[in-house]
Amino acid sequence: MENIYLDLVFERVIDLKIRELMTTDVRTISPNATIKDAANIMNTVDVGSVPVVDNNKLVGIVTDRDIVLRSVAKGQDPNQKVCDVMTKDIKTISPDTEVHEAADLMAKRQIRRLPVVDNGNLVGIVAIGDLAIEGKYEDEAGEALHDISKNTLS
Repeated sequence: MENIYLDLVFERVIDLKIRELMTTDVRTISPNATIKDAANIMNTVDVGSVPVVDNNKLVGIVTDRDIVLRSVAKGQDPNQKVCDVMTKDIKTISPDTEVHEAADLMAKRQIRRLPVVDNGNLVGIVAIGDLAIEGKYEDEAGEALHDISKNTLS
């Protein structure tokens, strides 16, 4: 009986889906909003990125790094539009993606946050920290963070 229980627990850990870890209360911004608006959202919610949504569809993501490198460092106006600095080539996952797949994708693409999309609509976001908090995935999260960070440490 104990072996059956352990098998069920192990199967549960292996089959954990992103929907069980993702943040669903995600603040978004329009592509026509200003980078100042985006920075204010980041400050208020204490996040480093904001998904960009147009007509309920995810069209990009704007990060604090996008704002600094593509606007502030170039002396641009704080009223510059989000669409001018956002990352457009974004990788997304579905709520049914397995946690280890998300960690692998984060490591390979060197990204810290993945928007979660269902039928083209943003339904959540998962960050590298969400994987580490889950405990069972500390190794995957650590490996992904190591792979993400190694190019920035040299």
